[in-house]
Amino acid sequence: MVAGVATVESITNPDRMFEEAGIKVVLGKVVQADPVNKTLRLEDGATMAFDKLILAMGACQMIPPMAGTSLKGVFTLRTTADAEHIRDYLEGEKPRKLVFIGAGYTNLETASLLMTAKPDYYTFTIIELMQYPLPLMLDRDLAMGVQDYLAGKGLQMKMGEKAAKILGENGRVSGVELASGEQIPADFVLIAVGATPNLELAKQLNLAVGKFGIRVNEFLETSHPDILAGGDCVEKTHFITKEPIPGMLRGPAVIQGRLMAKRLAGHAIPFPGVLNNSAVRIFDKYFASVGLTEDAARQEGFESIVTSTGSRSKHGMIPGVKPWTLKLVFDRKTQKLLGGQIVSDSEAPVKEIDTINALILGGKTIPDLTVLMCAGTPDCSSEPSLEPITLCAEQALQKLSLSN
Repeated sequence: MVAGVATVESITNPDRMFEEAGIKVVLGKVVQADPVNKTLRLEDGATMAFDKLILAMGACQMIPPMAGTSLKGVFTLRTTADAEHIRDYLEGEKPRKLVFIGAGYTNLETASLLMTAKPDYYTFTIIELMQYPLPLMLDRDLAMGVQDYLAGKGLQMKMGEKAAKILGENGRVSGVELASGEQIPADFVLIAVGATPNLELAKQLNLAVGKFGIRVNEFLETSHPDILAGGDCVEKTHFITKEPIPGMLRGPAVIQGRLMAKRLAGHAIPFPGVLNNSAVRIFDKYFASVGLTEDAARQEGFESIVTSTGSRSKHGMIPGVKPWTLKLVFDRKTQKLLGGQIVSDSEAPVKEIDTINALILGGKTIPDLTVLMCAGTPDCSSEPSLEPITLCAEQALQKLSLSN
């Protein structure tokens, strides 16, 4: 939407879709909730009672505690309304010096789309507190290649730098000052450094809240027997570590929505936990990650075996072949797969991250992966002898044998 690639209508469901399914749509804000009498009061004074209540209140963008965040020209991007405001500002105010605080996929994807839409029009500066881009998705060895790629595209990469304050003149943004004292001119700033769950209503309902959101059990039931919750407002459990995490991604939110409906229908299907399976396209490269990175595995106390290999999008004899790289992380003790990362020049291979996701959920081990047989055809996959998941598993088996 920001770059004019999509419209609000193309990414939202119309009210009539729900109405035609027999669902009553009420547009309004809940301002008070009574967990004892099980009633809600809306902003217009209307009240409604509930037998069962589902909370899916989402999250709001985190704003760093620094001066200048309320200046005109400073934005966050979380909702369609945010995207419309940014688009209107870009079209109406015509800023040219764009600064992005945070080097996650939201900012990098937005920057790449804007640069593609208007080549040679904007200047871009990316500020990231961590030492490399996409720090939650990729390890340093892959991320540094991403950094070089983005710099080659014309993005000024300020990695390992802290944005200390946003500067302004006459109520408008004029720059960003780093903790080092360096000042970067800017007439547009986009902040994307994480999100916080919307918990006001949950607190009114006296629901148990954890570090990362509303606490729910495996069936997405809250501490109130008649209230369920899902999406970005709830705390998730990591599938591997079993520790609480935010897990604010589209995939878990969609599945949790379906599971809550099934629970109300009488089914008892547990939510398995999250692996933060994610993928993004930035310019003409594709990046994906699932499970634990090598760094995260180390921090969680795993002694890992790490392997990586290059592959290609098609058989070598087919024109248009493009390279891609896979990295896998295994637990040395159990030999189970812990995580994977992909960097690809082609669209199709990046979806192998879903295969890796399924292998982790299935508890598959190094030996299991050495006999993984994938569908193959010269036009859309590498030769079977170059199937990277099995090659990474073969490398891991060799490392395991050498250590024994």
